[in-house]
Amino acid sequence: MRVALVHYHLRQGGVTSVIRQQAAALAESGAEVLLIAGEAPRGDLDYPFVLVPALAYDRPEPDQDGLTGKDGEGPDRGGEALATALLRAMEEHWGTAADVVHIHNPLIQKNQFLLPALRILGDKGIRLLLQNHDLAEDFRPDVYVDCGEYPENCHYAVINRRDYACLLRAGLNAEGLHFIPNEVRCLEAVPGLPRTRYLYPVRAIRRKNIGEALLLSLFIPKGRTIALTLPPTGLAEAPYRHWMALADELELPMEWGLGLEHSLPELYGSAFCVISTSIKEGFGFSFLEPWTAGRSLMGRRIDYVCRDFEDEGLRFDSLYQGIDIPLEYVSPGKLKNKMEQAIIRVYRAFGLEAPSRLIKMMTGDLFSRDTLDFGRLDEEAQAAIIRTLAANRGACRDISAHNLFLISLGDENPMGKEKEALIQSNAAIVRRAYGRERISEILLEVYRQVMEHPVVQKLSKSLLLELYLDPYRFSLVGMGDEGMEALEGP
Repeated sequence: MRVALVHYHLRQGGVTSVIRQQAAALAESGAEVLLIAGEAPRGDLDYPFVLVPALAYDRPEPDQDGLTGKDGEGPDRGGEALATALLRAMEEHWGTAADVVHIHNPLIQKNQFLLPALRILGDKGIRLLLQNHDLAEDFRPDVYVDCGEYPENCHYAVINRRDYACLLRAGLNAEGLHFIPNEVRCLEAVPGLPRTRYLYPVRAIRRKNIGEALLLSLFIPKGRTIALTLPPTGLAEAPYRHWMALADELELPMEWGLGLEHSLPELYGSAFCVISTSIKEGFGFSFLEPWTAGRSLMGRRIDYVCRDFEDEGLRFDSLYQGIDIPLEYVSPGKLKNKMEQAIIRVYRAFGLEAPSRLIKMMTGDLFSRDTLDFGRLDEEAQAAIIRTLAANRGACRDISAHNLFLISLGDENPMGKEKEALIQSNAAIVRRAYGRERISEILLEVYRQVMEHPVVQKLSKSLLLELYLDPYRFSLVGMGDEGMEALEGP
């Protein structure tokens, strides 16, 4: 079996890690693998690689009509050139096209020629599998493909069951839609180190909800810290510096960028436990990896992610649904208006008329309650609450009364018999359900279906927007860096 794995780039990151793991799994199974990307990786690759520069991210220099990107080409001409380049890459390597061309994240608008190229390849009879790690319709207007339809009559794949259900409802059929979970690497923890850190092993982008990590630091025992591993890049740097400055000003027990100086096994070795305060995830590595290193997990629950894992048998006993903040700690009128205006801008960014009545109902419902989830707030409101709590231990007791898990945040014995049994049980499930052998089986079965079962199906973009743009799911922090940037303006 010949498989081409295609992506915009192979820079360090989540999707690149998945591609490398898939390549390894396929190679071990005897498949022939070719990696094709628009930007070469740093360092060596263990598998054949072809650089196709036309596949890289669009340069931010379109003409005044927004219809050209690379060398003045329009989408049709550029799509033909990219399709030709992809075919040439495979034919020069194998003498023919791949049995399956597996494209990662093609529905994210990073290269205006990719979707036209995929339509051309599909028309030529090339078997395509479009795997989506993110969907622009999920509050990401900055990467939404606003012209043209998504490729028809080809197979699609997703990495969580929520997306699977939504794509089914949006027009795909079960024969042409596949669930491909990510492989989870087993981690190690250096033994014998003092375990004083609540480790948050992430790159600190906005949707990771870093302000909530600062809030938790107000409730952990003295002598312990909350430790983040990697700083963000690009647009996320400003909020990150803001949180660093606030933590320094208030003398909060926070550590930053430890992954730049220490290995991951060292950091896990020093971890009392692992935390997650993220608002939104695609797959949810952070809910699985800690168990394999012998560490428990506590923090914010993401229902649609955790349900997939619980269906496999994992248990999450130390996750909370939210942190309830009494309304007297926020400015309800200002915050309500800010949320309404942000949601309206989201809809406008998608070219839609905002459902004003539904938005008013949503904010009216939220602000009619006594409390509001900390994770819905923006950085300004979160920082104001953190300042209040840092200056007033009575306010901390008040917040704890509304969120009882905060009282016992540091009481848990990480090596207690019950906790140790849960760690071992969850780690075994992760190895079984998300290990190399299982993921290889899934990939090969999906490829068999792609090769043997042509499909006739069409994905409705309008239905996808209806399914994902739910104002009740909206979070100002959860918008992400690029998404918030796209909303700037009147």
